[in-house]
Amino acid sequence: MNDQHFSQAGGSGDKRRQIPVAEPMIGERELAYVTDAVRSGWVSSIGKYVTRFEEGIASASGARYAVATNNGTAALHLALLVLGIGPGDEVIVPSLTFVATANAVRYVGATPVFADSDADHWCIDPVEIERCITPRTKAIVPVHLYGHPADMDPIDTIARSRGIAIVEDAAEALGTTYRGRPVGAIGDAGVFSFYGNKLVTTGEGGMLVTNDAALADRARLLRDHAMDPVRRYWHGEVGYNFRLTNIQAALGLAQVERMGEFLARKREVAQRYRAGLDGIAGLRLQREMAWARSSWWMSTVELDSAFGVGRDLLARALAARGVDTRPVFLPVHTLPPYREQQVLHNAQRIARQALTLPSAASLTAEDQDYVIACVREISAVARYELSPRRQVRVRRGAAAELPAADEAPSGGRSREAA
Repeated sequence: MNDQHFSQAGGSGDKRRQIPVAEPMIGERELAYVTDAVRSGWVSSIGKYVTRFEEGIASASGARYAVATNNGTAALHLALLVLGIGPGDEVIVPSLTFVATANAVRYVGATPVFADSDADHWCIDPVEIERCITPRTKAIVPVHLYGHPADMDPIDTIARSRGIAIVEDAAEALGTTYRGRPVGAIGDAGVFSFYGNKLVTTGEGGMLVTNDAALADRARLLRDHAMDPVRRYWHGEVGYNFRLTNIQAALGLAQVERMGEFLARKREVAQRYRAGLDGIAGLRLQREMAWARSSWWMSTVELDSAFGVGRDLLARALAARGVDTRPVFLPVHTLPPYREQQVLHNAQRIARQALTLPSAASLTAEDQDYVIACVREISAVARYELSPRRQVRVRRGAAAELPAADEAPSGGRSREAA
């Protein structure tokens, strides 16, 4: 079975149709708040919307303090800085994450140490954390991957018994809960991202949250060039320009006020996939553990050999039908800046076999049913191609006809995913 064989199955589909992996939901409230911010003249990093946005995220994450930043990576960099992580220190991170998690560790001069993932929920495995600890370990950065929380209680036990800090990378997990607690402020500090494909977006933006007043104060100082809050233009140390604008915060505040709507839609999308894809051999949705309530930032499936084709061929076959997908992150320990010889079996298996399906909160039932039908069609073709009957026909020289894709439903969007 090859690419051409599967892509031809999309020949009768609507070539104009494109279903994106993600897109923001921006409406009249967002437009009104942004317009108000522009008309106020407060368009940089000072203004009422920055304060209100910080308060909104603090409330949503159960944190006492929130510090807005220009992106999620800056927020993570800032969190490590205020915790005093630096050269000579080691920070344990999952390998299965976006590269920014490890990059932020490098920014402060520390060394990322890569741990494997749990086979079921794909977040960092606490047993692996224990394996990675050395006398130089100063922090652990659990990542709440694709909206599912890491198992924080054993991580907290490991860290507290050794005086190790915890920084939650909740970039993908605003609205996620762990044993009923919102993620982000369970550890010493946590960070969120508001990139265009996140649950709440400001285009680019981030937030550091914490329950520690001293950490929050220091984060605010370093975020603004380390300018003394009393003595203007006095800089006692090297600081950073990590500020979020009032215009971006206006957009973010409007989005936070709609979080309940977005979370409900994301869960509906995941549940529809779970029901619609049920029974397909060799395919399963990322598992939601009993102690977790995922935000379902992205609905992601994992394939195994029983599906009949690999992840990349499935992605290309779906693309031929106008369905956008994304592979999961490459394990960071396999990338050139961090390459190591160790094998992290779960992270590497998931990275080879998992695929993110269209997951926007705006995804219509009609669009999603089309995606499900496409996956089922490709699965059926793959099973037929591998069947004994098909193999007999091939040996006899008979050519198999690949079923054409059903006509795509009308009304599809062509907007590119954020």
